[in-house]
Amino acid sequence: MSSTSGYLALVYKDKGTSYGVAFPDVPGCIAAGDTFEQAIDNAAEALGGHLALLRADGDPIPQPRTIEQLRADPEFAADAVDAVVAFVRPQTERAAAE
Repeated sequence: MSSTSGYLALVYKDKGTSYGVAFPDVPGCIAAGDTFEQAIDNAAEALGGHLALLRADGDPIPQPRTIEQLRADPEFAADAVDAVVAFVRPQTERAAAE
């Protein structure tokens, strides 16, 4: 998986709350939405913006891990207990692919 193809995300939903999305390989990049679809769309936008800021600042782009690598990470395993795993491409790349 290249650094531009996309990242695995954790999608959370508690009763009475919006959907929340976090990227284990992109610390600080989060999103939310009232529906699952809206949360994923917002996550793609947030991811694209976050990566663009990293590039603009000359910071390294995090390398996405595979699901196997993530499952071997105890922190990911604990965080994923109550989450759904989704694959999200940055918005700029989603638009180009559609």
